[in-house]
Amino acid sequence: MNRRDFLSGRPQTDETTLVEPLARTQTGLAPYSGAWSLSEVKHLLRRTRFGATKAECDHYLSIGLSGALNELLTPLATQPSPPLYTATAVYNDPNVPFGQTWVNAAYDALANGQRLRSFRSWWIGLMLQPDPGITERMVLFWHNHFVTEAATLGNAVMGYQNNALLRLHALGNFKTMTRAVTIDPGMLRYLNGYLNTASAPDENYGRELQELFTVGKDATGQPYYTEDDVKNAAKVLTGYRITFSNGTAYFDPNRHDTSDKVFSAYYGNAVIAGRSGTAGQDELDDLLDMIFSRQEVALLIARKLYRYFVYYEIDAATETDVIQPLADIFRNNNYEIIPALQALLGSEHFFDVANRGALIKTPIDFAVSHARDFAVTFPDASALEDQYALWYRIFSQASAMGQSIGDPPDVAGWPAYYSAPAYHELWINATTLPARNAFTDRMVSTGYTSGSSNISFDVVAYTETLADATDPNLLIQEVLDRHYCFDPSQTLKDYLKSFLLSGQAQDHYWTDAWDDYLADPTNTMYYGIVESRLQGMYQYLMNLAEYQLS
Repeated sequence: MNRRDFLSGRPQTDETTLVEPLARTQTGLAPYSGAWSLSEVKHLLRRTRFGATKAECDHYLSIGLSGALNELLTPLATQPSPPLYTATAVYNDPNVPFGQTWVNAAYDALANGQRLRSFRSWWIGLMLQPDPGITERMVLFWHNHFVTEAATLGNAVMGYQNNALLRLHALGNFKTMTRAVTIDPGMLRYLNGYLNTASAPDENYGRELQELFTVGKDATGQPYYTEDDVKNAAKVLTGYRITFSNGTAYFDPNRHDTSDKVFSAYYGNAVIAGRSGTAGQDELDDLLDMIFSRQEVALLIARKLYRYFVYYEIDAATETDVIQPLADIFRNNNYEIIPALQALLGSEHFFDVANRGALIKTPIDFAVSHARDFAVTFPDASALEDQYALWYRIFSQASAMGQSIGDPPDVAGWPAYYSAPAYHELWINATTLPARNAFTDRMVSTGYTSGSSNISFDVVAYTETLADATDPNLLIQEVLDRHYCFDPSQTLKDYLKSFLLSGQAQDHYWTDAWDDYLADPTNTMYYGIVESRLQGMYQYLMNLAEYQLS
C-alpha cells in the first residue's frame, strides 16, 4: 500500500525546507466560527481523545465548541489511583498482596516484569476510561517528548513515577515540567544523570535537554547550541543521584562542579555562577532561565503540538500563519500549555477540511479507539486479574502494530512524529497493516479471553444502537458517518450492503432478517443470521484504508 492511499494524493515535502510551491491551506489561528455539527465534533474528539462514543459526540455537540474546549482542557481534579498487583502465575510477589499497589514497594528483580506489565495495563485502562478528556492524549505526547524506556530504567516503580509526573504536569507549565523531569529518578537513570559528577561529567542529558527537549535545531538541521554549551550544561547538572531500590533521587554536593559555567553567544554569553553545598541545586534554575529565554523553545513545542494534533507537514504558509503565532501565545503565557492548546484546537486552521482525516491513527489510537468507538466492555474491578490481563491485550496488540508504550525506540521518540518526509506513514508497513487487520478481525469475531471474561465487538448489540438498523442503506450510512472521516463512494456502500443482503439484490433480504431477530431475539437461528452478516460488513469496513485515518 503506497503513501498516497493514505494522503489522498497530497504532495510531500521535507520539513527542513519549510517551503512548497503551493500551500495546502492558508488558514491561521483565528478562532473558528464555522458550523458546529457532528462532523466538527468528531474531528475534535478524534484528535484529542481516544475515540468517542455516540453519547460523547452528542454531549459535545450540545455544548458548542467553547464548552467542548473548556471540558477537554480541564486538568484532572485528582490523580488516578496507582496500578495494582494482579498476577500470580509466574511469581508471587512477597512484598505486595494481591490487589494492592506496588508503586511504594522495594525493588524486586523477580517481580519487576510483572510490575511493568501491571503498569502498562493500568495505563491502557486510563485511556479506555469513559471520560479521559485530553489528559491521556497529552500524557502520551509528553512521553514521546521526554522519552524514557522501560528496558533501560529496569525498575517499574521509576516508570510509574515518570508517568505520574507527566500526567501531573500534562496541562500545566512546560518550564515547570522540564525542571521536574530533569531531576526525575527515571530520567536521571535513562540519560545517565545519576552518573554525572564533577570528576567524570556525563553530557548525555545536557545535550538532549537542548537538542530534543527545548531549543532544538535550525531549519538546516544544525544545533543552535555549541559543544561547549553541552559541556557546561552537564557541569550545572552534576551531583544528582538515585537510590535504585526505592526509585528516589537526591543531590550530593560533593559530586557537584562548583566552577562558573560560561555559555556561548547563542545564550548571550551567559555565566552561571558556581555554587557549593546544597546551593548547587540552584544552578538548575539558572540554566532553565537561560534556555527558556530563547524563542526557539516555544517554536519547538508549537511544531510538535501541530504535528501531533493537526498535520505532519509544515509548509511555509503554516509556519507563518500557525506555528509562529502559536509559539508567541505559548511564550507570552509564560509557557502555560492550556492557552496554546486552546488557540490551536479552537482555530480555523484546526477545523480546515484539509486537515480532517489527514492523519494515520497511531497504533495506540487505533487499538484503544476501536474498543471505545464500538463500546467494547471490559471486566470491572471485581474481576481484577482479568481486567488487567485484557487491558494488557490492547497494549500487546498496539505493540505488534509498532507502538509499545513505555518503550519508544530511542530518546527521540517514535520516528513517525519526526522523520521526514514520511512521518505518520511509517505506522503502516507490510507487518503493521496486517497486524491492524488481524486485531479488528479478531475483535469482530471471538475477541480475547482471560479467565471467565471476554472482550469483543458485539456487532448485534452495537447495531441495535443505530437510529434505523432495519433499512440497510441507513444502517450503513450511520456506521460510516460514525467511523469514517469522509463519506466514501456509492460503490463501497453497495459492496457493504452486499454483506447484509447475503448476495441478494433486494433490500428486504436484510430488513426481513433484522425484523425477525427483533421480534424474537432469543432465537439462535435469527441471531446467527444477522450476526454473521454484520460481522462480514464490519470486518470489511475496518480493513479499508479509510478506517486507518483520523
